[in-house]
Amino acid sequence: NGITEGFHTKMELLSRQAYGFRNFQNYRMRVKVLCS
Repeated sequence: NGITEGFHTKMELLSRQAYGFRNFQNYRMRVKVLCS
């Protein structure tokens, strides 16, 4: 449960920062980099 909560927190933070991304591909790439 703790791992899932940590992942969820990262995704929320990234979604707040994602307003500057031009398209969904850039957002997806950032998710892959952040979570690998």
